[in-house]
Amino acid sequence: MLSDFAEIVKAGTREAQLLASIKWDHLPRHVAIIMDGNGRWAAQRSQPRIAGHRAGVEAVRAAVDTGARLGLGALTLYAFSTENWKRPRYEIDALMRMLRRYLRIELDEIDKQNIRFQTIGRTGALAKNVRSEIEKATERTAKNTGMILAVALNYGSRAEIVDATRAAVRRLLDEGNAPDELTEERISNELYTRTMPDLDLLVRTSGELRISNFLLWQAAYSEIYVTETLWPDFRRLHLLEAIVDYQRRDRRFGGLKLVANSK
Repeated sequence: MLSDFAEIVKAGTREAQLLASIKWDHLPRHVAIIMDGNGRWAAQRSQPRIAGHRAGVEAVRAAVDTGARLGLGALTLYAFSTENWKRPRYEIDALMRMLRRYLRIELDEIDKQNIRFQTIGRTGALAKNVRSEIEKATERTAKNTGMILAVALNYGSRAEIVDATRAAVRRLLDEGNAPDELTEERISNELYTRTMPDLDLLVRTSGELRISNFLLWQAAYSEIYVTETLWPDFRRLHLLEAIVDYQRRDRRFGGLKLVANSK
């Protein structure tokens, strides 16, 4: 609610104006963000790519805090894709160290805000020390009832659809049913995101116009918002702008808008 921002947003600022225009009964239930632009942010400052990743941590804090204060049902952050293993080993190791550090430092605040932490993706392939931090955060916040914070790690949407389809077919066969009885609902019930609300808003930073193998199934009817802002510069203001833009759209899910006296 608006009162949750009272102590941090000054009257007359752009943030305050956006908050005043938000329709609190029309918030997206699930927002996902493709966090892009760390490398370009670092290059613009003649710094190594790792510096961009480090700077991006503050953007994560801002997005998580804003989402929790707004009362979103879920916030999913695309942190590490199945394709990111192609990057240099030192960069991968640095990303994993930052993830572990983030969880250790932020876990108290995440728990305090009643956020439920979870991951999506083939996390079994991650290093043991990374999985250990993930398990601690997941177990500690499992009973929280606020926003779900899902971090996509070793995630690829095509891989997710394959995993979900295999699981759905196995379940069909275990139940004595034929594979022909496979339905969209059965696949949806096996997706990594099955405990989360449907995706309403997909945000991409850095101005790139592609989905990058992220939540392909879930994004079928979601609204897409692209900002030129590079991820390390992304703050509360930018997420509020995305949500206000979302609320201005006419979502018809393939149907037609009803018009009075239309024939």
